[in-house]
Amino acid sequence: MSADSSFLKTYLPHAGLPPLAGIADFAGAARPGLSVETSVTRLKRHHWAFRRLHEIFIKRLTAEPLYELKMVFSLHAHYCAEHAAALRKRVGEMREPPLGLDTVPDAALDACFDEILAVPDAGALVWGIYNIALPALADALRRHLDETNKLIDHPSFRVCRFALLEVEEMCAYGRQAVTALVSEARREELAGWSRLLQGLLAQSGGLDASAEVKGGVPARQFSVNPPAYDKVPRRDGRFTDSYNMGVHAEAFLYDEAMPVEPKTLMLYYKRLREIDVPEMMASILAETTGKPWDYTVDMTRQLWDEARHAMMGEVGFVQAGIDWRRFVPVNFTWSLALNTQLAPLDRHAVLYYIEQGLMPKTGKRYEWETAIASGEGYAALIQDYDWADEVLHARIGRDWYVKQMGDTRTAVDYGDTCWSRVLIDWKSYIERGLTRHENWWPGLYREWCRVRGIEPDPAVLAFHTTYETARADLKELSTSG
Repeated sequence: MSADSSFLKTYLPHAGLPPLAGIADFAGAARPGLSVETSVTRLKRHHWAFRRLHEIFIKRLTAEPLYELKMVFSLHAHYCAEHAAALRKRVGEMREPPLGLDTVPDAALDACFDEILAVPDAGALVWGIYNIALPALADALRRHLDETNKLIDHPSFRVCRFALLEVEEMCAYGRQAVTALVSEARREELAGWSRLLQGLLAQSGGLDASAEVKGGVPARQFSVNPPAYDKVPRRDGRFTDSYNMGVHAEAFLYDEAMPVEPKTLMLYYKRLREIDVPEMMASILAETTGKPWDYTVDMTRQLWDEARHAMMGEVGFVQAGIDWRRFVPVNFTWSLALNTQLAPLDRHAVLYYIEQGLMPKTGKRYEWETAIASGEGYAALIQDYDWADEVLHARIGRDWYVKQMGDTRTAVDYGDTCWSRVLIDWKSYIERGLTRHENWWPGLYREWCRVRGIEPDPAVLAFHTTYETARADLKELSTSG
């Protein structure tokens, strides 16, 4: 029998301290809440939404031309992977064997995400993700927070609260993206599709199954014939001459005859050029199956780090007063070659092999020391964190690639073999009319000197090394030390 409710109002904590660890007052803690079964059902639906959103971000990243969308898809995929992992852990704590976390919870809910994945253009994609799916997920998380007992189900409350924090951040970005990319005319065109998505959510009982699940065969529009995954990287119009391999940054960085100050330009270029790593890693994640979710979490974290590095390079140019769009053609030949020539495991092998070359004295430490010596504080800061990230990435490689291969020596040798198979036929790009491999370094260096109010050094201005020569020399450098 329940106690007199008036006693809840008169029962005071000792010495005026907040009761119940500050989680709730006694009236709130005594109210009914979600049962374990209901809480688990909703947690599984939240998990499935994060999982499918992660898939959408990853599968649309490589072929998305807009740089800003590539970057935000990298971040939001990272958020989704992390929150799905937290939800998986919580469900596993709630007497739920077998967990059933890899089972589609509802056909209509799944069709909703299939539709968003299959849309043909960026405007519809942004609309589906940020105007339909993520707001529905935010509402579901808020409902869970409101309806579960904060004390009794505090672990679930905490997981949902942390998830909602970043879902709201994603929604805030999405509102701006929708405003920028989806015109009023396009919204009218998408009105019927929007109703279809909302209908699928309603058919499934809402994203969290808090309403009646109606069942039935879900309607489809774009996902009637699911598109194949597109692993060919694309760039927007700011990325001119994406096949240009006329400047080899590493050759300049490692040339001890060159002054250290302009080497920061090559560091910023190297960081910005890392846009191709998310393009390649997304293809590994999209085409690799049967791995534990922890693999997805780790690999998506690395993917996001590489996107961060690209933006660090962009900021490097901007804070230096240089419009990189005018002076620096950022090529995609590496991601293009790996994605179209190698299997997913082989791409991972090349990634790991290259990362091992970043650890010796000619790698990340050297880049950090170069940035320090240049006196450019921002360059030193990004190289400090870039180095730290690469140490983490080496650990991720050991955990998931090396263990699969058996031992480090086998893993490195196989990576070397795979990298040797990759044909970046830079001469054919000229023959096919894709580029002239113009040496853009003098223009960039002159602009840097103009901004700084100094005269260009003729020796620096004249520096040029062909890709073919530099690649052979730097392979030897990367395996020394």
